Amino acid sequence: MATLYTHQSENITKTWIFLTGFFLLVIGVGFVFSRALGNPNFLYIAVGLSIIMNVGSYWFSDKIVLSMVGAQPIQKEDNPELWNIVENLAITAGLPMPKLYIVDDPSPNAFATGRNKEHAVVAVHTGILALLNHSELEGVLAHELSHVGNRDTLISTIVVVLAGFVAILSDWFLRMSMFGGRDREGNSGNAIFVIAGFALAILAPIFATLVQLAISRKREFLADASGALLTRYPEGLASALEKISGTEIPSTTANSATSSLYISTPLREKAGIIASLFMTHPPIEERIKALRDMSI
Repeated sequence: MATLYTHQSENITKTWIFLTGFFLLVIGVGFVFSRALGNPNFLYIAVGLSIIMNVGSYWFSDKIVLSMVGAQPIQKEDNPELWNIVENLAITAGLPMPKLYIVDDPSPNAFATGRNKEHAVVAVHTGILALLNHSELEGVLAHELSHVGNRDTLISTIVVVLAGFVAILSDWFLRMSMFGGRDREGNSGNAIFVIAGFALAILAPIFATLVQLAISRKREFLADASGALLTRYPEGLASALEKISGTEIPSTTANSATSSLYISTPLREKAGIIASLFMTHPPIEERIKALRDMSI
């Protein structure tokens, strides 16, 4: 059975693997694209930007996300009930008190971000505060603190950056190829790299996105289990997920880049076998069933 710290060490290792893998992937993709274009500058630019984005995603990911959704910091006097729930859960979990933010958004949702437990942030939508009762809100917040304790927040940022940057490189390659960026005279002997470049431009972003979403779905199950163990009341989170999934209020602040961070997908996701591969979260019915099975 998962506990709050079962996966912390594993996730720290995964973070460094992703950072290293991201850098090697960018070098590989950049090399193929530069050979296909006959322009070595493409590789140098790709590697330079990957270093900048790695450093930036580590140090400033929370600030970027909070700015994107318009989150506002709060103190205890602004919402004593919310503050006390988070403070009590943090003490129980052995975590520092995270910074608390509220997002003016009518959709019921919440997320956690930050590079480590000392710089953690928990943000909740105004919609979730209006919808849930005390035990349900406690379940949601325990879920988010579990992401912090399990070091999920940094991993989620790294894979978002990986998927996004690979997509940007592919877009650059396709645009340069279409609009005369390829050095045809110096590229006559690189037909294989041209073919490989176009294949990578199409397949690499899809693969990176699938890896990102698969990791996102797995960490939601782990955070559900850890959060339920933290409150010792799985029904609280199960009931909260039921209410959240039953609402039809669209988010006014979330987008596809940040959707994997939330406790429940803020975007409409289509059903079907192919569509399920691109879901940011596991089916909410499966999460509710797993939580209620813990109560038996």
